[in-house]
Amino acid sequence: MKKKSRFDYYRMSSTMQKVVLLLYGGFSLGLNRRPDGYFRVIKNIGKEWEAINQRALKNAIRNLYRSRLVYAKDNYDGTTSLILTERGHEKAFTYNIDSISIKPMKKWDEKWRMVVFDVPEKFKKARNSLSLTLKKMGLHRLQKSVFVHPFECKDEIDFVVEFWNVRSFVRYIITHSIDNDLHLRDVFKKNGVL
Repeated sequence: MKKKSRFDYYRMSSTMQKVVLLLYGGFSLGLNRRPDGYFRVIKNIGKEWEAINQRALKNAIRNLYRSRLVYAKDNYDGTTSLILTERGHEKAFTYNIDSISIKPMKKWDEKWRMVVFDVPEKFKKARNSLSLTLKKMGLHRLQKSVFVHPFECKDEIDFVVEFWNVRSFVRYIITHSIDNDLHLRDVFKKNGVL
């Protein structure tokens, strides 16, 4: 049996997730044959690249390389290209903002995960996108800016919060009880989650 390295269990930081997605965006660009598709991919890649802190980027690339999600290829002109490995492609699919979902727990630990946010009006588009993404992920809206889910979803929430660039306005809370617990259990049972 093959021994697993410590990087098999490596949790990707939000910067690492963005780098993997950006590399995947480049891959998508190569597969896209329609001009409007090129511009959409390039526009999104540019925005995300500018949002990444350079120091965090260097650390993320080093960790991605060590975790075997990317490999480096030296070019003739002295530059280096980062290329996604097969495992990197799998991770990119896992953290695709359009299809991100919460994995079910084998046995629910009877705790609720709450996402609470207060995004200012000047970031209204990001706030609306965050709400829509949380809803698509299967979180239930308790109030206008409070969502809840029974399963562990910290990694997914971290990714979504970083993707929409609203980290400072969002809190993630784990609680043992909510006063409308029975109603929430019923909601998640009807949706096939519990």
